[in-house]
Amino acid sequence: MLATIDVATFVRFFDQFHVGPRGAISLLTSNGIMLARSGDTIGEYAGRDMSNTALFTDQQKLSTEAVFYFSSPIDGLDRLSYYERSKLHPFVVVATQAEDNVLAIWRKETVTTLSIVLGLIVLIGFTGNYLVSELARRRRMALALAAREADFRLLAEQSSDMVMRIGTDAKIEYASPSTEKVLGWPAERLQNTPALAGIHPDDAALVQRAVTVLRNGHEQEARIVYRTQHRTKGEVWIETALRATRSSKTGLVDGAVAISRDVTRQRILETELAALATTDALTGLGNRREFDKKLEEEWLRARREQTILSLLMIDVDHFKKFNDKYGHPLGDNCLRMIGRFLASRTKRPADLAVRYGGEEFAVILPNTDAHGCATLAEELRAGIEGLRIAHAAHPSSDVVTISVGAAAIMPSDGDLQACTLSPPPIGLYTNQRETVIKLSWQRKFHLFGLQWRIYTVNAKAPIRGLAYEVRFGSVTAFPNALTPRPVYTR
Repeated sequence: MLATIDVATFVRFFDQFHVGPRGAISLLTSNGIMLARSGDTIGEYAGRDMSNTALFTDQQKLSTEAVFYFSSPIDGLDRLSYYERSKLHPFVVVATQAEDNVLAIWRKETVTTLSIVLGLIVLIGFTGNYLVSELARRRRMALALAAREADFRLLAEQSSDMVMRIGTDAKIEYASPSTEKVLGWPAERLQNTPALAGIHPDDAALVQRAVTVLRNGHEQEARIVYRTQHRTKGEVWIETALRATRSSKTGLVDGAVAISRDVTRQRILETELAALATTDALTGLGNRREFDKKLEEEWLRARREQTILSLLMIDVDHFKKFNDKYGHPLGDNCLRMIGRFLASRTKRPADLAVRYGGEEFAVILPNTDAHGCATLAEELRAGIEGLRIAHAAHPSSDVVTISVGAAAIMPSDGDLQACTLSPPPIGLYTNQRETVIKLSWQRKFHLFGLQWRIYTVNAKAPIRGLAYEVRFGSVTAFPNALTPRPVYTR
């Protein structure tokens, strides 16, 4: 019995398998005759003799099934094939794919892999280059920082100023060798010790406040002057410039640099200069500037404490005639003697005797009532006359005399105004031995909104005294304690 199968049946069967766009499945006889090939619907390749190809001349001699690479005699493509020879029938089945199709996925994956690898290489290259450049930059920065630190140490160690590095715990982390000159202590002895040790108790709060402001970041710099203890010299004045430092990593304040110098000599000179600025060079008493300052201070204190403030205005009688008679050198000597006498009679710490100008003097007497003011005025008048300084040109005496004007008042709560005195006194040269009462010396001035008039009066011997009034605007008031009357006799 003979059965036949249509070749197209095999073609349709082979087409059910996906072997790629240029792949093929072929059925051949064991002696190399092509029976069917996928995709060959018209039987173009059926009956072709393939016995002279390598599959039949070489490969089948080796094994019944295998994978091998060959160039197709049908389409000339390089193909990767798998064949298997039937053990029951004289047939050989060959499945092939074009080399390009087989390698396409590998190539795609390879390109993708290579792209990723190349990308990683480029990334690694850039990263490496960045890291190398960053390391180089940091190395340069470290070298520059080390150089600057070396320069800083050189400057600090060669500077006459004391340089310190203070940590956030207020302890000294670094001290320059100049500490031995400024504070008397070697630098190594000050390491890790409290930076505020030895500061005068009265200045400790000032220094602590400056350090706290810097530590909190409210200010970047501060400059303070304070007293501290020198190891051998005792108390010295120190001027310190402080500057906060910040961490390069966090940006927070991590301490401060303090540059300090001994300004004790400067403070002494400043004190002496201030004294010179407020001292009359001729008499050694306070000058007009000191008078204005002191009067304002005592007025405010008296108003605050509701105490009486008294004032004496003193003028040397006929001093121009004294200078004309004896010359200015003796006139200066006369003023010096009067100044020493006034200073010797104003011994309370708050009292102040000043040379107001020329031959005029003034005495400020805080917390002194009218009686005390008048008593001191008479003591001064009598005391100056008792010096027995010859004055042959005096029209009514043979010695130097003074006229004293006095005033006492309890300040009110009125508005404060500048303290000023009016132009030179009137009636200054009146003969003090006339037998009728008249002004021998008078001065007007304004003190914080009040018009004051102070003057001495002469009467027929043996009465001599002083009177005073306080003028409020256009109204003259005489308080009970200040009723104008002769207050002393001789």
